[in-house]
Amino acid sequence: MDGRTLHALEFPRVLERLSDFCLSEAGKEAALALRPMDNEEKVRESQHLYDETRSWLAEGEFSPVAFPDISGLLAHVRSHAEALFDMDGLWALKETLTLARRAAQSIHAGAERRPLLDVLACGFPLPELTLSALTRCVGDDGYLKDESSPGLLLVRSELRGIHQNCLRRVKEFAEKYNIGRYLQDDYMTLSSDRYVLPLKANFKGRVQGIIHDYSNTGETLYFEPMFLVEQNNRLQQLKQEEREEERKVLRMIADLITQEMPMVESAWNLLVQVDLCQAKCALGAALSGTCVPLEEGALLRLSGARHPLLVLEAARHAADRNYTGPRRIEPADLILREGDRVLVISGGNAGGKTVALKTLGLITLMTLAGLPVPVEGGSTLPFWKNVYAFIGDEQSLDDHVSTFTGQIRHLSSIWEHLDGRALVLLDEFGSGTDPSQGAALAQAVLDGILEKGAYTVTATHFPALKSYALTHDGVRAASVIFDPSTKKPLFHLAYDQVGASQALDVAREHGLPESVLRRAEHYLLMDGDDASAVMERLNELARQREEELSRLKDEERRLRDRRESLQQKLEKERQRLDEEVRRMSQELMRDYKSGKATAKQAQKEMSRLRADLARSARDMEEEKPAADPSLFRVGGEVLHRMWNKKAVLREVDEKNGKGKIDLNGVTMWAPLSDLQPVSGAAAGPKASVTTKVSRPVSFLRLDLRGKRADLALAELEQFLDRSLLSGVEGVEIVHGRGTGALRKAVHELLRTFPGVESYHTAPEDQGGDGMTQVLFR
Repeated sequence: MDGRTLHALEFPRVLERLSDFCLSEAGKEAALALRPMDNEEKVRESQHLYDETRSWLAEGEFSPVAFPDISGLLAHVRSHAEALFDMDGLWALKETLTLARRAAQSIHAGAERRPLLDVLACGFPLPELTLSALTRCVGDDGYLKDESSPGLLLVRSELRGIHQNCLRRVKEFAEKYNIGRYLQDDYMTLSSDRYVLPLKANFKGRVQGIIHDYSNTGETLYFEPMFLVEQNNRLQQLKQEEREEERKVLRMIADLITQEMPMVESAWNLLVQVDLCQAKCALGAALSGTCVPLEEGALLRLSGARHPLLVLEAARHAADRNYTGPRRIEPADLILREGDRVLVISGGNAGGKTVALKTLGLITLMTLAGLPVPVEGGSTLPFWKNVYAFIGDEQSLDDHVSTFTGQIRHLSSIWEHLDGRALVLLDEFGSGTDPSQGAALAQAVLDGILEKGAYTVTATHFPALKSYALTHDGVRAASVIFDPSTKKPLFHLAYDQVGASQALDVAREHGLPESVLRRAEHYLLMDGDDASAVMERLNELARQREEELSRLKDEERRLRDRRESLQQKLEKERQRLDEEVRRMSQELMRDYKSGKATAKQAQKEMSRLRADLARSARDMEEEKPAADPSLFRVGGEVLHRMWNKKAVLREVDEKNGKGKIDLNGVTMWAPLSDLQPVSGAAAGPKASVTTKVSRPVSFLRLDLRGKRADLALAELEQFLDRSLLSGVEGVEIVHGRGTGALRKAVHELLRTFPGVESYHTAPEDQGGDGMTQVLFR
């Protein structure tokens, strides 16, 4: 990516804010090193990894924390393979590797739900031997544990014994000679690694011994009685042995670290990547952002886009009463239609044209870097491999280059690289020279960019360029709009129209003398170019249109939320009824089998249950949101939500709100509210809808042949319940001829079933008295 563009769009500032969310210095460095990627698959993987990290952190099983910086230790090992480590370095390494293990274990526990995060963790194997040795040898206090080696344990045990023995003898000595009043502190302390007594200076010469040192004030001397000399000599010998044992342990650890150095670095890198991922999630939370899908050939559609740096700045100063900047960043929609490649933004000064360019450019760069951005759901971006920004002052005093010359040089350097994967942002291009020539050059540049298939968004005040936007194919016009009463910018874009430059209004707002402004208006009238009245009218119409669109969007969102709420309520109620019917049916069958209820009592209870169920189903049906027949296309594929089965829609009965579906060869009518168009099966022309007035009839079939009467009746009851809920008009029951006992039992049940309107044996050519056909009410 062009470094000039990254600087112009302030991408490094975004990385600085990202680094602020990192918990480690290495994570901060990784954040600052991020760059936009030129591979679509890598961008998509990075976005999916972001989503998985958010899910992982939200579960709370692992909370990233700050970890020590061991980069210096790793560099030391690489350059000094035989060197030993100090205890601070080993403690830091232990903490780091322990945290890496916890992170990896937490990630692997949810591998099925977060495959990309699991792949990341698997790519960084842990140094198990080194971590095991550090856990066994290095304590939480940063010192070697006694259990590091048998020799160290033995030496330290004897050292503790000498300490206890010296304490006992000193206490006895102090009590025997009554010298407690001469002691400055406790009975015993260390000086030059030897046990001594801190005595007041006036005690000098009272007891035989060795004076090792004096305090800074001279009031205390450190005195070694003769009875401690032998113990202290042994202490020195043990201290030397302890150092030798510690050196052996450190040598063993150093050898393990050197042996597993690649895996030590791997564990370190895992933590750095986890730190970077959690920082991206924290950035996304601060922006209330999401990752924008990036696809080849997608349309530019950024809904509710806000400039990321402005959002972060407002969030940072949310509690600062002295902050004078904007506390709410107005969202804007940046949209190109199918076939468009150029967007020309016009309108008054300070209306947000440059901010719109920077917002698009920065959001694109952040998306290519796998970062979340502040846009609403449903936004999409084409896969732009390169972004070129002509924003700000291109002037260079060192190179003796003017702004206009700088723009031309920059454009010439990238011209051969422009293609369908390039986005060019032009802010007031051509304004640094004669207006007529600059406007002509800007139009020619847009022509050339269109021929190359690249995308362009430009902000301009040139009238010729405004006309160009309204008259050329592949070019769309947009205007920033102002409040007509206050002349304040609303920071919204109105599409398919151009706007007037409001230089005089801006100059008046910022204090230019009124006399100067009146002269300017006079000269403007003399030139005959004042179209301000027309432009103000267009601006007013655009503002009204934006308000209306905003109201419609709010209403659409409210209705969509209401529909989803009703559907969720309906689904929960349906599941509850299914469970209730199943539970009560099982209870009735158990009572019947155990002899607690006769067949007649069981049938009576089941009839009451079916009646209650029918009433509940009618209540649920009344709460169903009305289905729109225009959403369905005859011949298209639909999903039967009740059965979660796909079918082909054959006819639509708009009057009764039903559709005839082909479900794997079984044709039946179903309420449209139970059907959902499958993606790609949207409504077709109105002419394809068939209106059927006659009552539709369809049959589902149940085969009971060869089954015992009690089991057959239980299965028939469940089948009838499901059929009633599904909305079919009738069913077919195959019971066979035989002795007629099963047919009689079936007819007896159907006679008392409240949902049955009529039943009769089938015609002879359809099964005769071996099958019963049932019509529901």
